[in-house]
This record gives sequence, structure tokens and C-alpha cells, in this order.
Amino acid sequence: MTSLVLALASAFSLANHAQPEKIPSIPFESFKLANGLNVILSEDHTAPIVGVDVHYNVGSKDEKPGRTGFAHLFEHLMFQGSAHLPKGEADRLIENVGGSANGSTSQDQTVYWEQVPSNALEQALFIESDRMGWLLPTLDQAKLDNQREVVKNERRQSFEMQPYGTAFITLAANLWDPDFPYHWLPIGSHEDLSAATLADVREFFRQWYGPNDASLAIAGDFDPGEARRLVEKWFGAIPPSPPPEHRRPTPRPLTQEKRVTIEDNVELPRLYVAWQTPKLFAEGDAQLDMLGAILSEGKSARLVKRLVMDERIAQQISAGQSSQELASTFLVVATPKPGQTVDRLLAEIDEEIEKLKKEPPAEGELQRAVNKTESRAIFGLEPVGGFGGRAASLNRYYFETGDPGYFPQDIGRYRKVKPEEVRDVATRWLKKDARVILTVMPRKVALAPRTPRPPGSPATRPARPANEGSK
Repeated sequence: MTSLVLALASAFSLANHAQPEKIPSIPFESFKLANGLNVILSEDHTAPIVGVDVHYNVGSKDEKPGRTGFAHLFEHLMFQGSAHLPKGEADRLIENVGGSANGSTSQDQTVYWEQVPSNALEQALFIESDRMGWLLPTLDQAKLDNQREVVKNERRQSFEMQPYGTAFITLAANLWDPDFPYHWLPIGSHEDLSAATLADVREFFRQWYGPNDASLAIAGDFDPGEARRLVEKWFGAIPPSPPPEHRRPTPRPLTQEKRVTIEDNVELPRLYVAWQTPKLFAEGDAQLDMLGAILSEGKSARLVKRLVMDERIAQQISAGQSSQELASTFLVVATPKPGQTVDRLLAEIDEEIEKLKKEPPAEGELQRAVNKTESRAIFGLEPVGGFGGRAASLNRYYFETGDPGYFPQDIGRYRKVKPEEVRDVATRWLKKDARVILTVMPRKVALAPRTPRPPGSPATRPARPANEGSK
């Protein structure tokens, strides 16, 4: 375990008894290049490993109706080679040093990362700089057509052919109005992907993937002076894009309960209940996080204990706040056991939520929720690279708050939550007349029509056993 995580774990241990006045912070320094690239360095010599993370402040939030899926499409295209790295060469460089690399796209941001031995830092920086500065010269119609089909196939496999896979597409379309960019998922639609031209995607890249709309974080075992030199060497010559203009639309509030039912190739029905809630770090966001944990994290959580452990009418249940930059979603998902109905699950879920609206949770319930949240955050910082490692956290906090070192404030907001505040957010946000209830039902198999036949016809006589000989 790294020294930082040990320090944070020690603070977490203290939090179970007497909460410390100060939460340990992630050490870092930051600077900007002349082209606008934000750079964050977090030095830790515990292990000879370094994590490199590049966050672009672009996701499906920056798309428009009729032009969906572009950010996710570029996540694929940026692995298809650039001017100085033919397709597959970046993977070969990382594999040869024993490292790992990947990327992802969300509604709010696009991420690329490498985790490599310390002496391979320059290779990782070279790869990311070539993607950022020299992708367009190699982006042609053949690459676009190829990756367009790859993304369409990913949509089929991950959503359309996956059990319950279309549920989140349906939820997003019903929870948010058509002009709000969370109305669609980052995967986009087949129609929009098919309609995208080479000129469209080139313009999207020029608009959002410049150094002035990105942040580079390096965490782990490196020399800060040498890292600065390498960052200047590989990223300094990349010209900035036009100043990015990110939209900040406000969603249209729900004014009634919406009930939607879809069919899928599943054996059991499933219930989804979703509410619009405050955006990340807004008032009520932390309290809703705690509410989700109180309802469904652990065997003693209210919904788990009642529906799964005691009454045994649910196979699975989860509840939580999905916090995002423009708005958030509080979602409850429940699968009944065979013979049980989603109507019963919904009634009992509503009963538990109504109890929390009338009487706040006990101090012990809330403290367990805070402890779980702290421990998850602390141990998530153990790796220096990867999707949720230290470099990624620094970049994420930079874009979400403007402060890469926001970790102590993030943890601190949970420690400040009071039981009465959990009751108040349940009352304010989890209203029955402002939610979407989605039910996924097993698909009904249409049987072939039966044609009446006279008694004794060949179709109604007992079949002869297959091994019976002729007489």
C-alpha cells in the first residue's frame, strides 16, 4: 500500500472514533503550458510505477440532437493510429514495457490513461501527445467507416442484445427532455453514427480535443523537473484549439409520474425508479449519496434487509445518486424473485422512502454510510494510474471544481451530513409525482395459430416412438 493511502487509511480509522480536524490531502503541483494545457504532477516514490492520465473536457454533454455518439466515436478513433504512431504501435510500446492502457467516454469527459514502469514515462507522454496533436492527418474515410461499424456493433452487444440493456437508453430518453444532452447515452444512435460525415467528425475534433480543453496528470515515481521537461518536449508544440464554448443547459423538470413498460429477452421482470436530482457538488448531492447508501449498501441497509434478507421477495436491489456535471439521477433498481411482482416491490420501496421522509435515519446508519464512502474513496487512490487511480482523480477534480486537490473537501462534505438533511432531501427530491418508473418485462413469445382438425386426424394421434419398427 502506498504511503499516501496508508496516511488516508489512518485518518479513516480515526474517523470511526473521533473525526480528525484535517483530512489528509493528495500532494501535487500544477502549471500550464503556453498552449493552455493544464498539467498536474503528484510525486510518490513508494513503487517504481507512474500513471499518466489525459482528461478531455468533452463528452455527450457537448453533443447535439442529430449529432450524438461523436465523443465516444473519437475514443475509438484515437486508438487507430496517428501521424507518428501507426495503428497498433501504441499498444506495442505499452506492452513491451509491461504496462497497461485504456480509455473511456462518459456524459461529461473523455479519458485516456497509461500505467507503466517509471522508466517508460516518456513513451506514455509520446503516445498521448501524438493523439492530441497529430491525429487528424491520418483520419480518413476508411478509418471513420471502420470505427463507425465497430461502435454500432458495440451498441448492439452492450445494449440491444444484452439482457435489460435497453433499459438505460429508455430511462435517459424519458427522464430528460430531448434538447438536454443527457437525453441520450454516449454510445449515440445508429442513425446519427450513419449520418456522420468525415467533415463532421474532423470539426468535432478541432473543437474539443485541443490542449486548451485538456488536462494531463502524472502520478507516481518520477522526477518533477524531468517530467516538466518531457511535457514541454512532447506537448509544447501542439497549437491550441479555438476557445471551447461548453453549453450549460438546465434540464426541464418532470411535472408528473411517467410509467413506461418495455419487453426484453429476459426471464424475470425488473423495476427502475428514477428521479432528477441536483448536479455534482450542488446542495443536496452529498445527502442523496448518503441516502442511497442507507437504502442499499450492505446487508443491514434498509431495502436490502427488508426485500432481500427478511421478506425474500427480491433477488437484487440497488439505490444511489449518479452525480454528473449538469444534473444527476437518483435511481432504484430491483429484480423480484420468481413468483413476485414489480408492483409489490415498488409499494415496499415507496414505504421505506416515505419512512425516511417522516423520520431521519439513526446516527449509526448515517455513520456506516459515511464510513463506506470514505473507505471506497481512500482505497481507490491506491493505484497511481487506471480509471479511478490518483492521476485520474486529480484530473477529475480539476475539471469538476477547478482544484485538483479537492479530495479533502469532497470527503469533508460527507462528514458534515446530518440525519435531518437526509430526511429533507428525500422529501424534496424523491417525489412520486416527478419520477420515471420503468418496468422491463419478459418478452411474450407469439405462438403459431392452431388450426382446428377433426378428431383422429394424423396431427392428433399419438406419435410412434422413434425406435419402434414397422409392422
